[in-house]
Amino acid sequence: MEFRHLGRSGLMVSEISYGNWITHGSQVEEEAALACVRAALDTGITTFDTADVYAGTRAEEVLGKALAGERREGLEIFTKVYWPTGPGRNDRGLSRKHIMESINGSLRRLRTDHVDLYQAHRYDYSTPLEETMEAFADVVRSGKAHYIGVSEWKASQIREAHGLARELRVPLVSNQPQYSMLWRVIETEVVPACEELGVGQIVWSPMAQGVLSGKYLPGQPPPAGSRATDEKSGANFIRAWLNDDVLTRVQRLKPLAEQAGLTLPQLAIAWVLQNPNVASAIIGASRPEQVHDNVKAAGVTLDAELLKAIDEIVEPVTERDAAKTESPARRP
Repeated sequence: MEFRHLGRSGLMVSEISYGNWITHGSQVEEEAALACVRAALDTGITTFDTADVYAGTRAEEVLGKALAGERREGLEIFTKVYWPTGPGRNDRGLSRKHIMESINGSLRRLRTDHVDLYQAHRYDYSTPLEETMEAFADVVRSGKAHYIGVSEWKASQIREAHGLARELRVPLVSNQPQYSMLWRVIETEVVPACEELGVGQIVWSPMAQGVLSGKYLPGQPPPAGSRATDEKSGANFIRAWLNDDVLTRVQRLKPLAEQAGLTLPQLAIAWVLQNPNVASAIIGASRPEQVHDNVKAAGVTLDAELLKAIDEIVEPVTERDAAKTESPARRP
């Protein structure tokens, strides 16, 4: 495993991080989830990402159980707050009330007294940003989080939040966006802003919800048991990629991966890691062998000719296209 600094902070994270958005507590049984976390630890992954909303808070519980007994100082545990976690009007958003109550719930479920990174899962247009940032600052000062970050925020929002964080003297160090060969929305504005501010990217869905694994074939129905056939595992988020044009292009990437000595999933993960603003790529898994395969993308360098060949095959969605194109996975 290779490690990188998260933005310009001193925090080191594993290039491949393990996330449990649509696996733990929902798609796979608990024993399989525990086995996948064990595989991640065995392969050198130290960075684990979750959120209070995943599987209705169950995902945090499973991850807490899986990491119990591990040396806490050797792990980087990330979670998030924003989406509804209960029926009440204040069980959502980035108000001071919800943030303060949510961090306590997350810590209890994760079986730890702090998280390394506490992230705003989306931007809250109904709460003053000053209130949100002051609450995050108090979470850090209380020792319940070491750093703060955001997820899927616009460049302008990150700039404003970063300015407030500096005034409050708390480290806002990361953004967690969707990023893959097929979805490059962050490259136009978010990445340049983050490079200037010293904010790093922890990217999710580097395999475009599994489409870049190559298992979905043009002209054929999705394989039985795949994510595209399981409503609990995010089928609605993957369907936008499941058209013959995209799937044909993905199949054309296979020879490029073979020439580089990689599988298609490894190529997809290695591709996002070529961006120097990316600190870590989040992978998920339903089987331990998927973890063992995916981590081989760490430390891989793709040459300029290969990157050019990839660009000639795929037609990525960029910032210019995003306004008229619905993301295949806009929210968890």
